[in-house]
Amino acid sequence: MSLYRSWKSDPYSIAAIWKIEESEEWFTRQISVFPTAAFPQKRLEFLAARYLLTLLYPEFPLSTIQADEQGKPRLPQNQLEFSLSHSFPYVAAVISKDKPCGIDIQVWKNQVTRLQHKFLSPKEQLFFHNDMQQLLMAWCAKEAAYKWQGLRATAFIEHLQIQQYLSQDTHYEMQVLLTKNNPHTRLSIETSIHPDFAFAIVTNK
Repeated sequence: MSLYRSWKSDPYSIAAIWKIEESEEWFTRQISVFPTAAFPQKRLEFLAARYLLTLLYPEFPLSTIQADEQGKPRLPQNQLEFSLSHSFPYVAAVISKDKPCGIDIQVWKNQVTRLQHKFLSPKEQLFFHNDMQQLLMAWCAKEAAYKWQGLRATAFIEHLQIQQYLSQDTHYEMQVLLTKNNPHTRLSIETSIHPDFAFAIVTNK
């Protein structure tokens, strides 16, 4: 078993992180799901993410997941809200009965430093002082906000604006303004630094 962490992320939601150490066969025995992706790593991520949903919510109806018109995975009538993320060998999931949710995980990537101008405005870049770990947390925060929002054609610089950044040890909070929504929506995103990855989750506090 490779459960890295599970917790109640806010009053409405439960979340977990899994480190993949199992085979495809192990996962398919647990959940009877058979992915069609060509690459073995993608199949493992797909399986591990869905297994994690059942670990958090044993009655989760995996077979009814479908993408909506915006490409966001959903259940019929949104009977449960959920969000998934994977960055091998880690996967993350959050489930909420009552509120939209968003989650993102990324293993450390040095190239985020030279790519920061693609997802952060000059003003936002000043928050993070060219620091690779903090920049990747910012990427995670915007990804989590994007998944919460669930709208295609979202420009990370224009439509997902980091307006505040508070830090405490290895845990951080970012306030992200979603300007593609009408009216505009402000989200609180909790982010954190771990030995192998950065992580972010939308909180409904």
